Amino acid sequence: MDINTINAVSRPQSRAELWPFQEGDAWLGGGTWLFSEPQPKLQRLVDLSLLDWQPLTTTDAGLSISATCKVATLDAFEPPVAWPAARLIGKCCRSFLASFKIWNMATVGGNLCMSLPAGPMISLTAALEGVCTIWSSDGSARKVPVVDFVKGPLSNDLRPGEILRGINLPWEALSRRTAFRRASLTPLGRSGVLLIGTLSAKGGFVLTVTASTRRPVQFAFPHCPSSRELERSLENDIPDALYYDDIHGLPDWRQHMTHLFAEEIRKELGEWT
Repeated sequence: MDINTINAVSRPQSRAELWPFQEGDAWLGGGTWLFSEPQPKLQRLVDLSLLDWQPLTTTDAGLSISATCKVATLDAFEPPVAWPAARLIGKCCRSFLASFKIWNMATVGGNLCMSLPAGPMISLTAALEGVCTIWSSDGSARKVPVVDFVKGPLSNDLRPGEILRGINLPWEALSRRTAFRRASLTPLGRSGVLLIGTLSAKGGFVLTVTASTRRPVQFAFPHCPSSRELERSLENDIPDALYYDDIHGLPDWRQHMTHLFAEEIRKELGEWT
């Protein structure tokens, strides 16, 4: 879709050229959402395509994903054998259920910044203890865990003028065993429920609930919990109002499937303890 209110396009090639950023401006990464509907309030685009941000960087600390990393690039990544949890990458990329055209343009950072409940890059990075790096116009940077970055549908922790630079996934999280569950109302539908469980070498159990809730919800236990322990946590920490309600699933269904998948994940990972 054409955005006929745009009268200027900026193409920065360094951090210093990203600003000033003001009302009426928009960061342009892949543009798969930006050009999908009218944007009457926009007047200028800040095109990030000329920034020299390495899409993926593997270090002893883990995996760094730039905000401008394309979904297709992430899906093609071949992780070290010491990172069994990296198999979640392919599963979450396929949860987009999008065409190759979208995969080759959509960015990881864009999916996080849209902050929709069904965002699969949110599911992936939240489950693997991802930490966002956010740049400010004054030259400073701050770190925010993905589970705290996403506040709700179309709402996140970015302040005016800030930009998401990337997401870091720690080595320890990438080395965990994992279990994945996803459901939608139709075979090619948007995720209505997406849960990921991880189990550390020391037995620590983490369950991340996404898509069924308005924002990511994460539960951490020092050991694999009993069925009752997990059920109690779900009941106490996910109030009815937190379950999302739209055409892709009613709250009651999302709640039921969340509890069902949580127990399946507990049993699957519990076999390794």
